[in-house]
Amino acid sequence: MTQNIIGYQTEMRRKINNEQIEQISKTILAGKYSWACVLILQFAGYNPMDYIPYSTYNRNRKKNCSGESSKQKN
Repeated sequence: MTQNIIGYQTEMRRKINNEQIEQISKTILAGKYSWACVLILQFAGYNPMDYIPYSTYNRNRKKNCSGESSKQKN
């Protein structure tokens, strides 16, 4: 879907599916707001590094991705 706004053309990226919305909701309920922002940006097709400072992104990625990988191993 494409939309023209005063000569500026924007394009919808990807739609977020129900599973991704549930994952974002669980993250918010857990109080991990900055990680929820990362997920929203990733699921929408954006690069979080363009919007979030590197140190914040890297800290959140290490903190949250390491927990997911250990859960998957069990």
